[in-house]
Amino acid sequence: MRAALPDYPWDAMAPFAADAARHPDGAVNLSVGSPVDPSPAGVREALAAATDAHAYPATAGSPKLREAIAEWFLRRRGVAVAPEAVLPTVGSKELVALLPFLLGLGAGEAVVFPRIAYPSYAMGAAMVGADAIAEDNPALWPEHTKLVWLNSPANPDGRVLDVAQLRAAVARARELGAVIAGDECYAEFGWDAPWDTTAIPSILDPAVVGDDHSGVLSVYSLSKQSNLAGYRAAFLAGDPELVERLLTVRKHAGLMLPAPVQAAMIVALRDESHVAEQRDRYRARRAILRPALEAAGYEISGSEAGLYLWATRGVDAWESVAECAARGIVVGPGHFYGDNSPQHVRLALTASDADIATAARRLAELARER
Repeated sequence: MRAALPDYPWDAMAPFAADAARHPDGAVNLSVGSPVDPSPAGVREALAAATDAHAYPATAGSPKLREAIAEWFLRRRGVAVAPEAVLPTVGSKELVALLPFLLGLGAGEAVVFPRIAYPSYAMGAAMVGADAIAEDNPALWPEHTKLVWLNSPANPDGRVLDVAQLRAAVARARELGAVIAGDECYAEFGWDAPWDTTAIPSILDPAVVGDDHSGVLSVYSLSKQSNLAGYRAAFLAGDPELVERLLTVRKHAGLMLPAPVQAAMIVALRDESHVAEQRDRYRARRAILRPALEAAGYEISGSEAGLYLWATRGVDAWESVAECAARGIVVGPGHFYGDNSPQHVRLALTASDADIATAARRLAELARER
């Protein structure tokens, strides 16, 4: 019998959110990375034009969508994949949580993921009764590993894996006979050198795998770069045989992306201007929030890419959560990202310009009190 799933961790934030709401000027919520900026106009227009969706959509995605995904991988990620080797998903979180099930994993097998990680990797293992192993060192991945998750740039700590690290991870996964999946949803947001000028590598990069995609998947989402979190627009690419296997299971499970969303994705994938605009917004917000945190006594760890600042002042994360809440700022505790970050908090850059500026002002008040 499988163990019961734990309570949803964010429920523990309720008292701190309530405390922040008591601030005279209201709360600023930087704890959840939900986009606040508009979805691109052309994407919304494409969605509206496709609403006469009377037929069932294809689980595999329309031919035009699969072509657009393949073109995007070549143009933005430097990866050549055939349209038959890509697959749309209903957002990326469902894939992260369901991939162990889709692969047929179960008890006696292991899912490996980063030591500091988004909790859905562990939940995916728990839902099928597999062992959940938080381990970054490929040499320490156990022999019964059947699925490895990498996350680069990482949520929450913004860590980027370079080509050598990706190559070592793929080699070890293949040695174990495990599928390896790269969760790469933040790849358009590199901030610190070398990622401010160099493209963040994909697990499917030819420098990593050559032209052999066997056992390897890249997972991507349009939630952040295109502000389409509400559309649930994501996709994967990689090993053609593995993609075909996943497609078959998803057909049986009825996991299909609505046709209007597929039409909207095609427009989003082919337009790079809105992505550049969004990147500039996040860069500007980061340039305001980071120095404010540092002035208030917080050290920024990693955070060289992605949409979060991973900060600590050397005390238990709940103490920092409470300190920020007292000033009307809601942040996420490192405890939510595994057992290896008890003193860090996560702050999202996805809040509005006004909220980021307000948070910076309140942090400045904290800095003056120290």
